Amino acid sequence: MSHACGIVIFVSTESENTPNRDALNSSTPPKDLPDTVLDAIERNFEPSLNTQKVSATSANSDTNGNANGSAIDTSDGVTDRSVIFGQDGRWLSGWALRFIVLVIAGVIALRMLGFIWVGLLPVLLALLVCTVLWPPVKMLRKRKVPAALAVVITMLGFFAIIGGIFAAIAPSVSSQTKEVIDQATAGAQDLMNWIQQPPLNIDVSQFETALNDLTSMLQSQSSTIASGVFSGLSTASSVLVTLAVMLVLTFFFLKDGPKFLPWLRGFTGENAGWHFTEVLTRTWNTLAGFIRAQALVSLVDAVFIGIGLLLLGVPMALALAVITFFAGFIPIVGAVSAGALAVLIALVTNGMTNALLVLVLILAVQQIEGNILSPFLQSKAMNLHAAIVLLSVTVGSTLFGIIGAFLAVPVAATLAVWIRYHSQMVALRAGEITIDDIEIATTKGAPTTINGQDALLAIRNRLAQLGRKKPATSDSADSAN
Repeated sequence: MSHACGIVIFVSTESENTPNRDALNSSTPPKDLPDTVLDAIERNFEPSLNTQKVSATSANSDTNGNANGSAIDTSDGVTDRSVIFGQDGRWLSGWALRFIVLVIAGVIALRMLGFIWVGLLPVLLALLVCTVLWPPVKMLRKRKVPAALAVVITMLGFFAIIGGIFAAIAPSVSSQTKEVIDQATAGAQDLMNWIQQPPLNIDVSQFETALNDLTSMLQSQSSTIASGVFSGLSTASSVLVTLAVMLVLTFFFLKDGPKFLPWLRGFTGENAGWHFTEVLTRTWNTLAGFIRAQALVSLVDAVFIGIGLLLLGVPMALALAVITFFAGFIPIVGAVSAGALAVLIALVTNGMTNALLVLVLILAVQQIEGNILSPFLQSKAMNLHAAIVLLSVTVGSTLFGIIGAFLAVPVAATLAVWIRYHSQMVALRAGEITIDDIEIATTKGAPTTINGQDALLAIRNRLAQLGRKKPATSDSADSAN
């Protein structure tokens, strides 16, 4: 009977103290899937954790309306260890279930990425090209040039510059190729003569036997080689198709890109739309900064290495400088590959001493660029640690080859931007920072179709709803009075 009275008193007290049940429900965070699963498991299989003896005072307080329905503290204020273990186990199980769900979602995302990669790759490449071409397009559009005409002028100018560079290096490459081949042949013959002399005294006939065996193997595998050639032609055709689609997408992105964020806000709603506007603007600024920083670093490498190769008399120095510039857009791997090619050409044409001098030159330039110039520029553009850059390039090249190595750093920088934005939103909602502590990037990258000040006010209003404002100072309070 006493228990029934206690229940009646508890219900009546709750109804008096909480007249607005909707407000109570709104203050309680919704349960996600792991919490729901754990609740079901505990209801069906977990015994009651409240096995301790409770004093008369705590029993009376429980009768008068203890919301938890169980007493945790004993008469001497000590909590039963099984309660603590149960709480810790529930916390650990919840996060383990969340981790399992994230892993499954990641596997599904990778599977889906494999299906849509053919269509996604031109989009990613077009976005990177747009970060380079957007500044001149924006400048032309500010001068009242029509959008389509501005894009056409910019793209034609871009291809004219690239074509001019290759046209400038073509004569030197064509004139020095025969020289490099002749010197490489002479160097190989000198090497063969050297290994036949003391102290090595190697019989060249062994190499001739191995060469004959290799020739016979190639002749027997002629059908396989032919199929490989056709497979290479198919790959080359797919590359051409990808480049063609990339160019078309680049045209439309540059022409209609400023309409994307307003459309996205209208599609997703104002609340999520302005968050998308801010985080995508930050992503765009980061990618543009990455391309500019990498271009400047590659240009410095190409200029100094090209001058050094000219002074050392290495053939095709201008072509090697251009290769160094374009290879520099693949962090770490590209610079090493271009440097190895320069050392190899110096070795087969000018000998071991000249090759060592080229190696010292490349290492010196790479050390200055890697320890002084690149960290400064990359920290400004992406704020990524060198270890993360190296790991991203390694994982990208392993999964997707050369194109993965090229896109690894931009993808890592994009993920870093999104994670930092979420961290800022968490800090804002937790009250650790205020809206005045967040640097809003939307005004910096606002397209021509939206006023920068309006975008700033809209973003601030949306973010201010999540957090708190800075408290008024004493001076402002006195002035208000």
